[in-house]
Order: sequence, then structure tokens, then C-alpha cells
Amino acid sequence: MDATLTRWINAGAGLHPLLDKAMTGASQIGVPLIVLAVVLQWWAKNDRYHVRHAALSSGLAFLLGLAINQFILLFVHRMRPYDAGVTHLLIAPSADWSFPSDLATATTAIVSAFAMQALPRRAAALFVVAFLVCWSRIYIGTHYLTDVVGGAMTGVVGASVTRLVYRENSWLDNFVTRIF
Repeated sequence: MDATLTRWINAGAGLHPLLDKAMTGASQIGVPLIVLAVVLQWWAKNDRYHVRHAALSSGLAFLLGLAINQFILLFVHRMRPYDAGVTHLLIAPSADWSFPSDLATATTAIVSAFAMQALPRRAAALFVVAFLVCWSRIYIGTHYLTDVVGGAMTGVVGASVTRLVYRENSWLDNFVTRIF
């Protein structure tokens, strides 16, 4: 079923030049764009210190999610869908394993961190970009659907652990969020 859904999402790849460019662009600049959006939150006017805490939490969740992925990659060596003949690849091939998707982890960790800080409008805006990045990874042929779902799950785990460990209004949080 995973291969079937992945093939269905990737079916238009190479047939629609504008859509191909849009999806390739989303895949390439989506994470830097979402990171820039988080960095710009540092200068938010409303609820400044809470938003700064959310921004810091999202950065920590991002890093923790990617660390979890590196641990998973020690044990899971899943072939890329284009190597298995499932998808048509629109970008240069990757040298690492397919599961889990690092970009799905990164974007979902950021969205989850903002959602867990009860910032729904910011989380919704970030979610739109994150969803586009996740979808584009399948569309351009570099990941299976379950690679993206697995990456999203590690992003949520990273955000959840960060929420438990990095507490708002702790001495460290107060010190860092009051810089600048």
C-alpha cells in the first residue's frame, strides 16, 4: 500500500514542468524558509517572551528530532523509492537511507513545538509550509509516504520531549528569552 500511495503522489512528476519546479523549490527552500520564519519570531511584539520560548523550543525539537533520526538510521536501512523503481526522481539522488525523512522531521518538529505552546495561528501558518515540504518529498520521488510519516512522528516526539524538558519561565528560559 505504501508503494501504491507513493507512486500515486509521484505520478505527475516529470509531466508538469511548472508543478515540478514548484515542488522541487518547496523541497529545497521549505526548511530554510520555515527556519527563517521562526527566527523572525524573536522580534514578535505580542506576547514576546512566550513566542521566544516557542521559537527556542522549536529549535531544540528540530535538533532532537534529527538526532532521533540518526539513531534510527543505525538500524533501519530502507532503499530510496527511486532505487526500487517506485518513483520518478526529479532531483539528484541522495546518498543516505530513505527512512525517516529528515525534512519531514524538521518541519513537523517546528510546527509541533508552536502548537504545543498554544500559538495556533503561528502553528497553522507553519503547518502549511511543513505540509508542502512533506508532500513535495514524495512528489519529487525521494521518499515513500511512510518515510515522511515516520519523519513527522520523530518530529512530534522531539517536540514532546522538548516540551517536557525545556520549561517556560525556568531560569535558563528567562535568561535566553530576554537576550536582545
